[in-house]
Amino acid sequence: MADTMTVAAGDKIRCDACPVMCYIKPGAAGACDRYANHDGTLVRVDPHVVLERTVSHGGKLVPFQVSGDWDGKIVRQPDLFVTAIGAGTTYPDYKPAPFIVSSEVDGVDMITVVTEGIFSYCGVKVKIDTDRYLGPETATVRADGEAVGHVTTSEYGSQMLSLGGVHHLTGGSKKEGRVTCDTLMDLSNCKAVELTIDGGATVVVQAGRPPIVNGTAEERMRVGCGSATIGMFAKQWHGKVDEVVVVDDHITGVLSEHQAGKLLDIADTGIKMKGRRSTPGRYFQVADPGTGWGGTNISDPLSILGPFNAKEARPGLTMLMVSTTGEHASYYVLDEALRPVETEMPADLKFSVERIQENCEPALCTVLFMGGAGGSLRAGVTDNPVRLTRSVKDALTRVTSGGAPVYVWPGGGITFMVDVTQMPAGAFGYVPTPALVAPIEFTMRLSDYAALGGHMDYVRPLSSLRDSADIRPMPYLPGRRA
Repeated sequence: MADTMTVAAGDKIRCDACPVMCYIKPGAAGACDRYANHDGTLVRVDPHVVLERTVSHGGKLVPFQVSGDWDGKIVRQPDLFVTAIGAGTTYPDYKPAPFIVSSEVDGVDMITVVTEGIFSYCGVKVKIDTDRYLGPETATVRADGEAVGHVTTSEYGSQMLSLGGVHHLTGGSKKEGRVTCDTLMDLSNCKAVELTIDGGATVVVQAGRPPIVNGTAEERMRVGCGSATIGMFAKQWHGKVDEVVVVDDHITGVLSEHQAGKLLDIADTGIKMKGRRSTPGRYFQVADPGTGWGGTNISDPLSILGPFNAKEARPGLTMLMVSTTGEHASYYVLDEALRPVETEMPADLKFSVERIQENCEPALCTVLFMGGAGGSLRAGVTDNPVRLTRSVKDALTRVTSGGAPVYVWPGGGITFMVDVTQMPAGAFGYVPTPALVAPIEFTMRLSDYAALGGHMDYVRPLSSLRDSADIRPMPYLPGRRA
């Protein structure tokens, strides 16, 4: 794909597609591997990608709206629509977007403006489905020994990481910036990346795949916290066991004390729990966090129990201890000294443990690319960039990334997140400033585009792209997994 604004330097040409401004000799590519010198002309190495509905590539057909008002989809013909992948950038920022494409959709004139944005202000939010302890909140996350992000809050059955951002890309050493850029690009392109967490675990993360924690692949995420598990399965345990303890790093549940147990008239057992009692049947901090039972550091569940109360306990009392994923489970009977003795688990209790496992969803890694569309990127759409921002907030303009839907954050600017598994393969690149290159598309009515001061002289019909040698048709694969 030929570009413009090149400056010769001997037999080299200068690329102005990003701030690095490489001089590229004939037959070679620039530092980003995205632009090259082809016989004295600056060309985009990767063809521009359009998405093409097809069955021959194994794509799942999604019916397009036949009639009615615009449905918010990016500009397309019945079997073709344009993305920003391979389109090129607007750098040095005063240029219009590389492709401003018009089409008629159900009698309405539409515009899609596409560009590959250069994102210094970007990162990824990683959701790791695991009950195992990965590290303390705010702990530094490293790749290749370099700080690339930090641990954030633990959500229900998942641990969240925030990686990247301008401070890691530009605020540290050159190696930190380079490693951060590589990490973000690999994760965004659905490749596996090994991360280490200070004071915590080593985890291999790949979008759409199970996490691997300290060398062990995670199979399932928790069915709920210990208290929720008690509530979910109390009726199934009623009459089959005297006591159940669901071990959990956050909220450990105890059946006989829990409100679910009280409403089922389950008798007190005299159990004594370590940790901090919250409300009846719910205990915090029964053990330190770790990779053992229920995300704690224990391998022996009896270590979280104190002596049974002889006024309420009795020999022969039965107890099930189980983790929130059902991965760990043991069955005990109190002896004459009221000490729990591990015994073979009855079949009906094995079934309940299997039911817990059945209700656990598969553990996966989710990677959301997050970036802010800056003023320079927006200038490629309109000569008054704030109008584009207002148009997005007013829902007159639809934002997509590589054809995938995005979530645009409320408030100022155009800060968006996109699930990278919904995007075509290889959608992300980089420039060695360092910064990530990500596709972004803006779709609106032609009349709205003119009203916000769009670059009307650069509009071209979608039909002009179909037979272009610069175009690479790709199958439209909703829900693609790497």
